Amino acid sequence: MGKEMAMSESTQHTGHVGHGEHHGHDHHASMGHSPTVTWRMAASATLHCLTGCAIGEVLGMVIGTALGWSNTATIVLAVVLAFFFGYALTIVGLRKSGLSWRELVKLALAADTVSIIVMEIIDNGVMMVVPGAMDAGLTSGLFWGALAFALLVAFLVTTPINKWIIGKGKGHAVVHAYHH
Repeated sequence: MGKEMAMSESTQHTGHVGHGEHHGHDHHASMGHSPTVTWRMAASATLHCLTGCAIGEVLGMVIGTALGWSNTATIVLAVVLAFFFGYALTIVGLRKSGLSWRELVKLALAADTVSIIVMEIIDNGVMMVVPGAMDAGLTSGLFWGALAFALLVAFLVTTPINKWIIGKGKGHAVVHAYHH
């Protein structure tokens, strides 16, 4: 009986003038479903985040290593700079939207925080487990190779997480409307 009633209501619904088609109306969005998130979208969001993280990470590692700082101090600086540059790139990208600084900062925090946290845990973790990477000098292939590998691993781990987060309408999904 339920199936027949649903078919009957469906037939009646499409029979009314103006109800057969939803001209531009996204039925799934109105039902609380998020739009389909592609791997390409997730990779793009991750790459955006990785760019800011990489700038901060590399700068922090270079400064800490050049100054002969401890591994802990170098990692702390790299993480702080990764967050700074990650958020800064999002804010710069949204400046043309006309939003206030407060709104820009809120959007950057909502869009990037989880992604940056995951990337920083992964890339610094990789740097710590590659033997000698943190103690290698700036002219060492080991240092640069390990750092490049760490950023690649961070990208590969963070992309599926970003796909899931964007699918929930969070992360980079909150700034998506402002990029068009």
